[in-house]
Amino acid sequence: MPRVSGSGADGIQAVVLALRVLERLAEEGRPMGVTALATALGTTKSRIWRHLQTLMQQGYIVQSDDTERYRVGARLVTLGHVVGNSLDIVSAGYSIIQDLRDSVGHSAVISQAERDGVRILSTVSGRSAIEIGVRPGSLLAFHNSAQGKIALAFGGDTQRAAVFNARLEKSTPNTIVSPGALRTELERVRQQGWAAAPNESMIGLNALAAPVFDAAGTLVGAVAIVDSVQFIPPQPTADQIHYTVAAARRVSAALGYVLS
Repeated sequence: MPRVSGSGADGIQAVVLALRVLERLAEEGRPMGVTALATALGTTKSRIWRHLQTLMQQGYIVQSDDTERYRVGARLVTLGHVVGNSLDIVSAGYSIIQDLRDSVGHSAVISQAERDGVRILSTVSGRSAIEIGVRPGSLLAFHNSAQGKIALAFGGDTQRAAVFNARLEKSTPNTIVSPGALRTELERVRQQGWAAAPNESMIGLNALAAPVFDAAGTLVGAVAIVDSVQFIPPQPTADQIHYTVAAARRVSAALGYVLS
């Protein structure tokens, strides 16, 4: 595992020590006590204890009731899985979205479903002289983006419930803000296997997205094409749908998903 290092202000040193604690617990593979951690990291037991309490409060580590020793927690494990999936989907999908861009001419993107939205991980610019797309790192809302609709339609019940229980922000006059209308839209997405969002996040913009699944059949993200509504109409063309869905299936296959 790569080591973190740093120096300077106390605040930065505190972050470095917290990361080293997590690294040491992950490497050890079994619960460790305060003394053992302090010895391994060359610091005082009081400093280690303070960091352990903060990390435990945030769910990154847990303490055994029997031994009072510490081990990595569910939140850190989940974060590791998310990072792993992110790297896998980008590695598996980049050449595929290049092929998709070459087939349809539009910007092509890979995104990942997260708790608060859908994160753009990788993009390939379109062939048009005027570039229309989304920046890597952008977080798209669930209800007003094609990728977000994919995440809701094919993701878990907990995520859908959280979105339906929250206020749906109206980005444009075309944004779906009625829970009933959104449920109807998601059912249509499930049946057809793809989603579009013409003029819903921004006037003049449309995207067409299809789901990506991992080896366990769990939704991990989406492949999409992005352009103006002039070039990706509200009802995308048969070719646009075909190539986008096929690209998403290729990425899923590269991740080990077997289409039933």
